[in-house]
Amino acid sequence: MFPARDYLDLTHTKHGILFPDDSPVWAALTRIESYLEFRLQREIRTQVPPGAFIGEDVFIDEGTTLEPGVVIKGPAWIGRNCQLRAGCYIRENVIIGDGCVLGNSCEFKNCVIFDGCEVPHYNYVGDSILGHKAHLAAGVILSNVRLDRLEVTVKTDTDILPTGLRKFGAIIGDYAEIGCNSVISPGSIIGRRSILYPLSHFSGVLGADLMLKTRQTQQVVKRKK
Repeated sequence: MFPARDYLDLTHTKHGILFPDDSPVWAALTRIESYLEFRLQREIRTQVPPGAFIGEDVFIDEGTTLEPGVVIKGPAWIGRNCQLRAGCYIRENVIIGDGCVLGNSCEFKNCVIFDGCEVPHYNYVGDSILGHKAHLAAGVILSNVRLDRLEVTVKTDTDILPTGLRKFGAIIGDYAEIGCNSVISPGSIIGRRSILYPLSHFSGVLGADLMLKTRQTQQVVKRKK
């Protein structure tokens, strides 16, 4: 149930070994650390500007642009032709594909970002996987810990599935779009090409090619003098 191929195009990552067919897609989150310990080689193939901090266990491929103020603690693997903008904070065990945008004041931790993703403004991506050309609009938060600190579960229409994880944010499928200032609760799964309206709060499983519409009720009244 929930194999990676149902949500992610594995031809758009160099790290498909993280996603065996016999495991649910979120199991990859438990493999990132050991994978980087085995595969990662420190090499910086681009210019590092003054004011950027790069840790010891970091690989950055050619064509990637770093702006002053970027912090990459590592271990981290960053692909080709990416943009890492000022204030981007990359913590431990992060894998970034080719052609990605990681924007100002965005934080990343224990995650896999497929080719062509855009995470450009004030986002948190923790213990999550973003598919090919997924897009998080400004202010989107992928929450990765339950308020009660218990095991994260995946809630379907008919069942509640244990994951064995205390930290698990979301799986965002290929081409999915998450609107501004939305919050995705731990253990959520968004299908390919689905769209969430701005200011949405979502928890659970949203299938492919769907739209989650969030409506607000507003009232305009005369201001009292």
